Amino acid sequence: MNSLDGIRVLDLSRVLAGPWCTQTLADLGADVIKIERPGTGDDTRTWGPPFLKDAQGQDTAEAAYYLGANRNKRSVTCDIAQPEGQALIRELVQHCDVFVENFKVGDMARYGLDYASLSALNPKLVYCSVTGFGQTGPYRERAGYDYAVQGIGGLMSVTGERDDLGGGPQKVGVAVADLFTGMYATVAILAALRHVERTGEGQQVDMALLDTQVAMLANLGSNYLVSGKVPGRAGNAHQNIVPYQVFETAPPAGSSPGSRDHLILAVGNDGQFAKFCTVAGCPELLHDARFALNADRVRHRDTLVPLLEDILKTRSKADWLSALEAAKVPCGAINTLSEVFVDPQIQARGMVQDWQHPVKPDLKLVASPMKLSRTPVRHDLPPPMLGQHTAEVLSEVLGWNAEKLGPLRGKGVI
Repeated sequence: MNSLDGIRVLDLSRVLAGPWCTQTLADLGADVIKIERPGTGDDTRTWGPPFLKDAQGQDTAEAAYYLGANRNKRSVTCDIAQPEGQALIRELVQHCDVFVENFKVGDMARYGLDYASLSALNPKLVYCSVTGFGQTGPYRERAGYDYAVQGIGGLMSVTGERDDLGGGPQKVGVAVADLFTGMYATVAILAALRHVERTGEGQQVDMALLDTQVAMLANLGSNYLVSGKVPGRAGNAHQNIVPYQVFETAPPAGSSPGSRDHLILAVGNDGQFAKFCTVAGCPELLHDARFALNADRVRHRDTLVPLLEDILKTRSKADWLSALEAAKVPCGAINTLSEVFVDPQIQARGMVQDWQHPVKPDLKLVASPMKLSRTPVRHDLPPPMLGQHTAEVLSEVLGWNAEKLGPLRGKGVI
């Protein structure tokens, strides 16, 4: 039994923010019916290489990008540009609890698939729209995508090395505005379903990447609103805590000339700084009034950090990590993905799972991080092939037979 057993989601989203939301709902047990364009499907099916390889080692049409955001779903092809496709969606909606779409503002109304139209058919429907800028405001008709939103929403102004050290604006390595929006959308949908449970009343959920990006500025957003001071880029350092950044260490024994190694030192409070000074053999820093409290260390960052850089370079990363971990001083390695997936903690937590994919029966994918003791997440449906479940879903949900499906296939509706 899964948490969302009995909840059916009609998913008209594609790329990442919407599919990340619906994948999370699917992991929790919802029956997610992914509607895709006949012939091409979700845009990310072609976003490669890398592509999944078949038994002969040849690339298939299954891009790794698509596989990472669409597990536990069923794929149905439907051309919503055709009247018959729109009619099919309207029929399916009457058997669904949630509708998710990420079309441009106004597109769904052109197809008669907007919230007003579909809620008239199903008053309990939770209708979630995911867009770049939301359903209101002067930017609402703009196309919004993660990269631009990271810039417009301020994230790139605080990401990257300091300007005085040669830095410049930098996007985050993964599409965090999309991913955060997908997660916020999941939370909002669950809240709306709770409202349906209590009142029988559905509602529209309006999710915008830009709204989410501004919300996830977190302490930096509140820093600015409280102080009026615009935060700049700090590289790998923390804006409010010192020392809390990447430091270079001595290279490992036997390494090639010029090689460099690094670790993360994340001292979060004054007690941890005292422990660090003991491990590092520098009690004079602990007794220096400029560094006694975190607020002092932040104010004298430019004096303290060079001293610590010299100290950290005296020992190897392995030596530092062993000593700091033993003293309960937060620290960490900086792993490549090849190191991440062989890490014993990652393996012990089951963060990679095998899936019985039609093309590759032992497909390895990152697992959901959610671990529930009573209602574990699903692990039964690999990311679907395009249209793999069209006949199955339409038969199961609408009772359609081959005679009913034939004409729609002939017209390219499904």
